[in-house]
Amino acid sequence: MTKNLKTPKTALAVFAHPDDMDFSSSGTIAKWALRGAIITYLVCTDGSKGSEDPKITPRKLAAIRKKEQLEAAKILGVKDVIFLGHRDGELVVDMKLKEAIARVIRQKKPDLVITLDPTFLYSTKRGFVNHSDHRAAGQAAIDAVFPLARDRLNFPLHEKQGLVPHKTNILLLVSFDEPEHFEDITKTFAKKLKVLQAHKSQVGDADPSFAKRIRDRARQLGKKAGMSYAEGFKKIELL
Repeated sequence: MTKNLKTPKTALAVFAHPDDMDFSSSGTIAKWALRGAIITYLVCTDGSKGSEDPKITPRKLAAIRKKEQLEAAKILGVKDVIFLGHRDGELVVDMKLKEAIARVIRQKKPDLVITLDPTFLYSTKRGFVNHSDHRAAGQAAIDAVFPLARDRLNFPLHEKQGLVPHKTNILLLVSFDEPEHFEDITKTFAKKLKVLQAHKSQVGDADPSFAKRIRDRARQLGKKAGMSYAEGFKKIELL
């Protein structure tokens, strides 16, 4: 078990839908931002399918969720939000997606990339299947970090455009069931709840039971690491 990374100077968060990173990691993101980290969000899909409202259209939902993500990022102190705009539910691990992520890595030069663990498929304990978009975003992000953004001969057009290779030092993978690294979010947990309320299309109006679920999960993770509230990950230090 490891705990509490040194705050990165620059970090890139790669995820599938608006709200993914905020549900999983916004306490950690908020902590880094308060300490001066320059953080970029890279959202792979348009989030256009995540609603049970019979009156809403995919186009309208995508616009709403984009606005929500921008508001959440503002609350967190995220410096930039990039939207790739792939269709929700249709994200695939291909070279187009990997190139887009590698391009951002070479542009932003992050010390740390945080993304979703693509090896997590389902949980029998919690009756949960991990969305295929989550897995695709995580796998493509890992591949973009290593070896694609690092090795000069990948995507030669980048070099012609002035983008040089970049080596990321740390990969942090959101781990839902088997975390090995923990970040203390005790001081930023309240901000996490505020950020999640910005995603009204997903969480609805303020609901005590919703806050309780988020709090219970953070307490459960914190208990494993001797913290009041925590978020859990798997950490890879790249040599």
